[in-house]
Amino acid sequence: MQSTHSVSSVRRLLGFIFLCSLASSLWLGSVPLTTWQGEVWKVVTASTSVSSDGGRRLVGWKFPSFAAMSVPSEVRSDDDSQGVQEGIKRYKIGDYIRAIESWQQALTFYKNNKNSANAAIVIKNLALAYQQMGESEKAIAYLEGAIAYYHQVQDLPEQGRILTEQAQAYSSLGQSEKAIALENRALQIALTYKDLTLEAAVLLSRGETYRLKGDYKQAIADLQDSAKIADKINNLVGHASALNNLGNTYISLARINYRRANSALELGDEDEADTLKKQASNYDFQALKYFFQSLNIAKKCSDQLGEMRSLINSIPPANRTNQSKLASSTLQQALALLDHLSDSPTKVYAAIELASFVQFHPVDTISPLVQCSQKEAQRKSSRLTQKCVTGEMRPDSELTLKLLNQAVSIAQRLQDFRALAFALGDLGHIYECHQEYQQALKLTQQAQWVAEQHLDARDSLYLWEWQTGRMMRAQNKPVEAIAAYERAVTALQNVRGDIVVANPDLQFDLRDTIEPIYRELIALKLSLEDNSYASSKHNRNENLSYVLNTVDTLKLAELQNYLGKDSISKAVHQKKVDLIGATTAVFSSILLEDRTAIIVSLPSGDKKFKWINLDINSLKQEIRKFRIGLEKRSDIIYNPQQAQKLYDWIVRPFANDLESSKIKTLVFIQDGILRSVPMAALHDGEKFLVENYAIATTPSLTLTDPQTANRKNLRALAVGLTKDAIVDGRIYEALTNVGQEISQVEAQIPASSQLLNENFTRDRLRDELRRTVYPIIHIATHGEFGSVPEDTFLVTGNNDKLTISDLRNIIRSSEKVDLLTLTACDTASGDDLAALGLAGVALQAGVRSALASLWSINDAATVTLVTKFYEEWCNKGMGKAEALGAAQKSLIASGKKYAHPYYWAPFILVGNWL
Repeated sequence: MQSTHSVSSVRRLLGFIFLCSLASSLWLGSVPLTTWQGEVWKVVTASTSVSSDGGRRLVGWKFPSFAAMSVPSEVRSDDDSQGVQEGIKRYKIGDYIRAIESWQQALTFYKNNKNSANAAIVIKNLALAYQQMGESEKAIAYLEGAIAYYHQVQDLPEQGRILTEQAQAYSSLGQSEKAIALENRALQIALTYKDLTLEAAVLLSRGETYRLKGDYKQAIADLQDSAKIADKINNLVGHASALNNLGNTYISLARINYRRANSALELGDEDEADTLKKQASNYDFQALKYFFQSLNIAKKCSDQLGEMRSLINSIPPANRTNQSKLASSTLQQALALLDHLSDSPTKVYAAIELASFVQFHPVDTISPLVQCSQKEAQRKSSRLTQKCVTGEMRPDSELTLKLLNQAVSIAQRLQDFRALAFALGDLGHIYECHQEYQQALKLTQQAQWVAEQHLDARDSLYLWEWQTGRMMRAQNKPVEAIAAYERAVTALQNVRGDIVVANPDLQFDLRDTIEPIYRELIALKLSLEDNSYASSKHNRNENLSYVLNTVDTLKLAELQNYLGKDSISKAVHQKKVDLIGATTAVFSSILLEDRTAIIVSLPSGDKKFKWINLDINSLKQEIRKFRIGLEKRSDIIYNPQQAQKLYDWIVRPFANDLESSKIKTLVFIQDGILRSVPMAALHDGEKFLVENYAIATTPSLTLTDPQTANRKNLRALAVGLTKDAIVDGRIYEALTNVGQEISQVEAQIPASSQLLNENFTRDRLRDELRRTVYPIIHIATHGEFGSVPEDTFLVTGNNDKLTISDLRNIIRSSEKVDLLTLTACDTASGDDLAALGLAGVALQAGVRSALASLWSINDAATVTLVTKFYEEWCNKGMGKAEALGAAQKSLIASGKKYAHPYYWAPFILVGNWL
């Protein structure tokens, strides 16, 4: 049994090391993306574990640092301390594999000599190394071993510290709920023992977890509390860490509002866009305040790495808030500080990032610089994903080249292969921008080789393959370009699986960091359809099938990017099911910059293909005109001219194929703004499309559950709101027809239940679904679907929001739901992300189908449509799409005002149409 003095000494030692490690992880490891929407050169680190067969499998993602993220612990002096020191030495230069080998030997030594205290320290080091390698599951397992030791010696404060480290590992896997549960346990220990150091550290960790989860309000509260405690106990490291993460949180809030502003601007709402931009700027100013407070503390501590972190963090918000002098002086300070840093991975990544600022964020007071056009400087994508604009960059690039060559040299000396791959690849990109393709390809191939040969660098391989593809395409070498793009996609899928984006910082960048790879490859593959020689070499069906599979992968990425980590994983089928029945055709649209592709998959297996020769901006204008016409109910007689135009583009080219194949059902997998098009309202000059076909939409066939509902013992839970509600200061007027709507649901589906007004709350809905199985959930209330998940919610009877995350958690805790009906919803017209949110609700909730509206209709027409739908589906055996079509046709046939598509067109069926 160890002495109390020995245990106490170990506790103090590990407590100090834990704080340094945690601060380093959260302080240096949480450097925010640092261009308008983020630096892609450090876009992701694949968190993987080695399976028993030697393969790699995705277990999560973590956001990498540009510095060493944690500090391993030293043991008390003994015969094997040298092995521990050797491991620390290897760890510091990024040689984690050899560090692990040294520590494994030390661990064996300590276990054989029954030195549990030192064994626990080494176990923590091993966990740290595995975490840095992305093997968070192994890190968690090792930390469990350390917890067992500290439980045995009854050292609860140390258990609290390890629980916090475990929480960080779970957070890196995207498992925020587990992370928060561990942090809550650790916080309770800290409060029980009045351990202010532990309390500050736990709040720091939990605040970062909440930030990554997207709960910014709680993140700010935790981080502010952590900062106060750290300041109170004069813990400068912890104080600076909390301030830095507060800055990161406000940067995240700024990004959300800039994104909302862009959506508002696209919809023509300039006033709303201006309001949102001002709010985003305020968040940027707040972030700057925290970053500079952190900078001042780093200077007091003579912490040069901390200074560099704060300076680099501050440049993007300074640029966005038009503080050019501040951005210039900050960049100059960072460049000067770089020369004083010792060689380390931190210095390599800092040099790479500063090169990016010099190249794409030129500041007049620094010379020489690589200058770029205003258009290029304002591009959302970061340097590694930018397409160079010919002739717009000066050849005066000495500073950029100097920084990147310096990064290459240091990375080579340190044998930091991941950093080396990025430095070489970035250097190649500079030459790519200058169209010096021979040198660019040479450097890019070197980056490829490094990424292929070294496991910790493989997550960057797709970038260099993509870079190669761009250069091949620029040199008019389509075959070589396609091969490179295909390798890029394969490399990306090897490290990302189905492109799960776990970090919200990266969610803003999907369209600029990942999506271009897929769309550029799709464009190249479709170009083969324009080339008779190429088409003769490639079977059309095979080529188009490849395109559709690529699009499907991108759709999964978009949905998970919008909805958040682990949002739809349970809905994804491991193997595609052939859902195309004998009378069903699937329409897939693919939006490219200059035109749009429509691919139709027929029951025979044949695929047909046509272009809409309209650039994306012109197409958006036409679709907005269509939507405006549909919603203009003041026109007693609807003018179908715009509806006919869209029909001629999308459906008419395939009309003969549909007729000859005796198609009855059309399933649309839409892209971009086409998601907001109610296809039922397209018009062939004589009839609406829904009068000829049953119609459904799905974001992906892979995500569609093709089971026919069991209509025996159907039961519905009907909930709704019939009175005024106020949410966030906005008044939602009473839905006067909801009472009748709920009554009709109960009439058509016996044994149903209802929750109205005050009874419709988050808790009551959850309790009812836990108590009783309801295959149908019918919700008649105001719903908002915006361009970000934060703007997507349903209004409850207690003036509260039911978010899509709330709905997912409530429904997933119950039995499988076949249909979720949402009436009185409102989706922003022309906002493709808002329509994505509408489709995503069903997927995130885990239901097979959703019947929802694109705009709110507080009218008796909704009652009529809903009644007819349930009558045909529940009682007459029709499929869902067929039943919805019958309900819509009944309104059209009425010949009265309800024949106007305003009243019936917004209702769409998402998911399984059977």
